[in-house]
Amino acid sequence: MRWLTDPGYWPGRLIFQRGLAAIYLIAFLCAVGQFRALAGERGLTPVPAYLRRVSFRRAPSLFHLHYSDRFLGTVAWTGTAVSAAVLAGLADAVPLWASMVLWALLWLLYLSIVNVGQVWYGFGWESLLCEAGFLTIFLGNARTAPPVLILWLLRWLLFRLEFGAGLIKLRGDPCWRDLTCLYYHHETQPMPNPLSWYFHRLPKPLHRVEVGANHFTQLIVPFGLFAPQPYATVAAAIVIVTQLWLIVSGNFAWLNWITAILATSVVDWRALGLPVSSGPTGDPAWHQALVIAVTVLVVVLSYWPVANLVSRRQRMNASFNPLHLVNSYGAFGSITRTRYEVVIEGTADPDPGPDSEWREYEFKGKPGDPRRRPPQFAPYHLRLDWLMWFAGLSSLYAEPWIVPLAEKLLMGDRATLRLLRHDPFPDTPPAVVRARLYRYRFTTWHERRETGRWWDRRLVRDYLPPIGLRSTVGVTR
Repeated sequence: MRWLTDPGYWPGRLIFQRGLAAIYLIAFLCAVGQFRALAGERGLTPVPAYLRRVSFRRAPSLFHLHYSDRFLGTVAWTGTAVSAAVLAGLADAVPLWASMVLWALLWLLYLSIVNVGQVWYGFGWESLLCEAGFLTIFLGNARTAPPVLILWLLRWLLFRLEFGAGLIKLRGDPCWRDLTCLYYHHETQPMPNPLSWYFHRLPKPLHRVEVGANHFTQLIVPFGLFAPQPYATVAAAIVIVTQLWLIVSGNFAWLNWITAILATSVVDWRALGLPVSSGPTGDPAWHQALVIAVTVLVVVLSYWPVANLVSRRQRMNASFNPLHLVNSYGAFGSITRTRYEVVIEGTADPDPGPDSEWREYEFKGKPGDPRRRPPQFAPYHLRLDWLMWFAGLSSLYAEPWIVPLAEKLLMGDRATLRLLRHDPFPDTPPAVVRARLYRYRFTTWHERRETGRWWDRRLVRDYLPPIGLRSTVGVTR
């Protein structure tokens, strides 16, 4: 059945697979560096306690068999090594079945981490990586021509990702409809990057053009992905350019990177007038049967995301099955007008008063010191920093992991401190810590020249009252 494969997508498949392997590599390195402190045996939200509440059926994971920080390290480092090997070309150097085993192993290991990661892994790009990773198992390698059905399933994934994001905006915050959302977004987005200050200071008419271009890219262009070539390639190119614009204007972990990588699978290099190596054109019958079976599975599972797309109560980033297959996606259905940041401080004074010296903990990515320029860290994902942004949005209560975080700082926990940029108590842990809520805004051009500050901040109120190790841990506001 020659119609099931198309050698013209050979370069696109190669770029897509290597790009996805790079994303896997970053994702596993995030787990290596952060998971133990966030959700390990003594983490902020320990996995063992979570597994006692959640069944394997609800959250399939290898860690239902056994969890320890050492085993988590084994899983994460194995994923790191395998993704690095695939990135280097191992999956193309082995037989097809072995290539599928490598990709299946990456999917299984990462799914196991996601399904026990709790709030720290509750981001849409986690499900996106799981879904893309599952489809890639069946995409073949250098020994076979690219299977057309899987390529179309990748287009379907990219369509849902872009169109879902466009619809949630159109149905959500009215600033998307009056084209004013970017008056605020560059300043209030979760993790600004080094250029976000400059994007925020662009003229307002240009911000309106940005929003209009976003609507065109997410609501019109996705339909072009299903058009004949070269129109599908043009649509993919528009998606890639848009994602590059988002990459230079903010830190969104690997969301924009994987979206651009998905778009490369749509590109027909013959439409660009470039030579395409003929390579092997055969595809084993057993592999073709698997491709057809996976296609039927995705078609059946697509009922739920399609129903979500047409629903007036569209959900963002929803998974409809525990394997994170055929999900719904979306981002920024509402835009924050004012930026609030939770700043954690400590003091060596066991009975702090008005004259006590409080020192701030500095995070790696989130705004803190107003003089510090927003850093670039995407596609790496600083999970605690992202959750601190959500904490700033909580107006009525402290996030449940805030008190455990404060306790870790009071104990001088090394794993937790490694998540931070600066520990103001390098010798002895503080006696008391507190959290305060500040309003942050980007400085103006004049303020920037006069003070050297990127941010202006004003104290709003206490977020977490001063607590020591002997304090009651059930602290809420």
